[in-house]
Amino acid sequence: MSKDRDRTVYRREDGQWANKLNSADRASSLHKTQAEAYKAAREMSQNQGGGEVTIQGRHGEFVNKNTIPPAKDPFPPRG
Repeated sequence: MSKDRDRTVYRREDGQWANKLNSADRASSLHKTQAEAYKAAREMSQNQGGGEVTIQGRHGEFVNKNTIPPAKDPFPPRG
């Protein structure tokens, strides 16, 4: 999988949870809870072809890393 699609969910200094593409300078989205940020990161990762989502805890410690598969193609080619 491409490292360009990997994302990290982390808590910012202002208390908001960020969903950030690792290769980006800014967060893709901000959320009130870690669960909301993870859900957004997972959906964005699926829609962009899959990748890994790393989750950091409240104090920056690494909590979990999940591999997200690409979203299913609703119209697969006939063969």
